[in-house]
Amino acid sequence: MHDELIRAAELIRRSRYLVALTGAGISTPSGIPDFRSEGSGLWTIYDPMAVASIWAFSRRPEAFFEWVRPLARMIREARPNPAHYALARLEAAGILKALITQNIDELHQKAGSRNVIEVHGHLREATCIRCYRKVPAEPHLEAFLQDGTIPRCEQCGGVLKPDIILFGEQLPARAFLAAQQEARRADVFLVAGSSLEVAPAGDLPILAKEHGARLIIMNLSPTAADRYADLWIRGDVAEILPQLVDAVLGPAEASASTTHPGETTG
Repeated sequence: MHDELIRAAELIRRSRYLVALTGAGISTPSGIPDFRSEGSGLWTIYDPMAVASIWAFSRRPEAFFEWVRPLARMIREARPNPAHYALARLEAAGILKALITQNIDELHQKAGSRNVIEVHGHLREATCIRCYRKVPAEPHLEAFLQDGTIPRCEQCGGVLKPDIILFGEQLPARAFLAAQQEARRADVFLVAGSSLEVAPAGDLPILAKEHGARLIIMNLSPTAADRYADLWIRGDVAEILPQLVDAVLGPAEASASTTHPGETTG
């Protein structure tokens, strides 16, 4: 284990209030593509303003649904990877106090994390863009994945927009205020798998730093906040985050390889 991991483990062991922020990079090992990786990121293939902005959705919702359909299928089939389980272990041990995520895939919850703040929304619900009625997304998602049927409101016929944040939309106020509060409370702030290029969520590590937190950044490539970091660890978070947590808590018991925190055996 290299020196940075040892130093990071020591910071986390001594922390009073550890907060983590995760991005797309923590879920790529689970088979969900990220947005900015050269050659494979979604925004190197698609124009985000044409398929994933609120303006494009308002004009041509079918373009959004055509783009999101394979992504929604990947998210539905994805399973947590060792990085998700490592953060769940930290929370179960009482060390990780809050987990802020930019992801919409719910893999943290599937891994057993409980205090998850989803600043970019989720796929559990959808809202009608005409009458603003909110409905569970699952019944509509099933039909959409099977035959591409665009979900519509049963009350007024308007298009149902999944409760995920598109370009041009404000973040959900309650979730983002909670994320800001947690960032201010943190004495150690851990970033895992985020390029930190999307504001305002990407500014949370700087907010934590301004309030006295030590900042640890773990990512495969450089991030927009590297110059603020106390420790910067480069690598695949599915490999290095479990190593970090093992250094903090000790290696997981052998049984954890078959049953993870929050996961049932059937």
